[in-house]
Amino acid sequence: MLEIETVSPNFDDGADAQIQACLNPTAPKSFFLYAGAGSGKTRSLENALKTFFKNYGAAFQRSGKKIAVITYTNAAADELTARIGDHPLFPISTIHSFCWQHIKTYHHDIQAWLLEALPTDLAELYEKQAKGRASSKAAIDRERAINSTRRRLEWLSVPRRFTYNPNGDNYGQDSLSHYEVLKITASFIESKPSMQAVLVNKYPFLLIDESQDTNKILLEAFFTLAAANKGKFGMGLFGDTMQRIYLDGHPNLEHLVPTDWARPVKRLNHRSPQRVITLGNVLRASVDRQSQVARNDSEVGFVRLFVASNDIPDKPGFERRARERMADLCDDSNWRVEATTKVLTLEHHMAASRCGFLDMFQALDRDSRLSTGLRTGELAGLRLFTDRVAPLIAVARAGDRFAVMAHLRAASPLLKRSAIAQASISNDPLLPIRSGVDALLALNPEHPTTTFLAVLECVAKYRLFEIPTALQPFVVDNFTMTEARQITDDDISDNEEKSTESSPASLEAWRAFLETPYNQTIPFSEYVNDRGAFGTHQGVKGLEFERVLVVLDDSDARGFLFSYDKLFEAKPLSDSDHRHLADATDSSIERTRRLLYVTCTRAKKSLALVAYTENPDELIAAAIRNQWFAAGEIERL
Repeated sequence: MLEIETVSPNFDDGADAQIQACLNPTAPKSFFLYAGAGSGKTRSLENALKTFFKNYGAAFQRSGKKIAVITYTNAAADELTARIGDHPLFPISTIHSFCWQHIKTYHHDIQAWLLEALPTDLAELYEKQAKGRASSKAAIDRERAINSTRRRLEWLSVPRRFTYNPNGDNYGQDSLSHYEVLKITASFIESKPSMQAVLVNKYPFLLIDESQDTNKILLEAFFTLAAANKGKFGMGLFGDTMQRIYLDGHPNLEHLVPTDWARPVKRLNHRSPQRVITLGNVLRASVDRQSQVARNDSEVGFVRLFVASNDIPDKPGFERRARERMADLCDDSNWRVEATTKVLTLEHHMAASRCGFLDMFQALDRDSRLSTGLRTGELAGLRLFTDRVAPLIAVARAGDRFAVMAHLRAASPLLKRSAIAQASISNDPLLPIRSGVDALLALNPEHPTTTFLAVLECVAKYRLFEIPTALQPFVVDNFTMTEARQITDDDISDNEEKSTESSPASLEAWRAFLETPYNQTIPFSEYVNDRGAFGTHQGVKGLEFERVLVVLDDSDARGFLFSYDKLFEAKPLSDSDHRHLADATDSSIERTRRLLYVTCTRAKKSLALVAYTENPDELIAAAIRNQWFAAGEIERL
């Protein structure tokens, strides 16, 4: 196997010094920190801000200026705040919060943007409707979506004001979706000198964590901002293109960075043992030839590849035997304990198959515009079931009436002031609530024959919760025209991608989803919130675990975006794969390589990979030939 260089723990201190030099108020300079797994990117960000505060903090505060720090998720923002502190000089926020903060007063311009964008969506719907089969479910759904879009355009015919919640669902015709906020912000940054001036004057420095996953349209707008304001504005990107997870991140970020930017590099992996670092280096060698070094006080560590035929009848049993073998090899009995071993899957379809939510996942995954929200569980159409219906069923099943009322009070139209006032005429004002909850339970939602559509229709009929815009086309017939008009104006919640929610592809995806079993809600929710047996690759990015078991199984994945069999050369490449390789564009092989890199490099002590394949001999031969594993590190149990 390849040798690994070992160095002292302060090996990368020069990179931190280079970053700190860029954060000079009198001569701001943009930079891109290129750093692999376990290299301490967040630590560098923390050190840079603390040093800046020491050197320039007082003067910066007196001038009213700040350094904006933005990252991808609320969890990441909370972690940064915990490490850096909640300091007014360094406001830390998610990308969505930052964007809304800077467009929320541009109501006239937002309306103009929507009036330009929505007709394009409408034209696409009309085109698809003209080509589709009349009276089909898809045609009915598209017709409803056309009417919904036309109503929104009609609503926009007079001056309007807009709202947005970056941390949750958004309700009403006046609300914007997460997707819209990003696109509108990018458009305004590129087209409005006034917004550029406000941003640069208030934030002479903009630091973006996990920049490889930042929405590419928005990131390109930030590059425009930096190019137009050299000498008075600096942008700092912290990231690793090898760890790009989300499809809306920029695929060519490294090449997009201007040549005059500083490019500090951190090569030292503080997290993993030497053998895991070596594997990571080999995995990414064909991508960017960026290699990491190990600490001179690090352990050698253990890595093993366990190979089996993908038609093996008892895969969980094979994985238990792999863990038993690792316990013996590593002299670590914790490998035998499920709670102390982190199991990671290479691809979401694999987890969906094993955890029991494959049908609903595949239905929505057919539309790439829904893919990111599906993988994070943040689509409003999903949150209706995971965050509202499922908890309501749970407390109702438990007979906890107080909890039922508390849960409904947060989002139910039945508990709006106007609804209560109307119901107060009755001798039993809570009758609508009891009727709706009883009807929901009567559906027997735990049974596999009960679909999401049946639950949705019940929720809509009894008005238990607001219906997200993406799901409105499927239940609007349950209301009278007066009720439908009222809901359209006041009570509609938003899909995470409102500007695309009514597209033909999205309608077909949501229709397919609604026809799948509702009882897949709970395992899906547990998975995306990292409470289930399998960890998500984006959920564990940045995290680390003593013992990691990575499960590779194309037969469970059932997707075309990833293929570990092709990556391991156990399956021939398709013509499309060859074209992507020739054009240096993103392919299933490179996506799989990135995800494998992310999962493997979580390990702090030992790593096991379990691979199921149609061609075990070919996979093993390729793994040895490519120097991913030595012959003695591969076993067929």
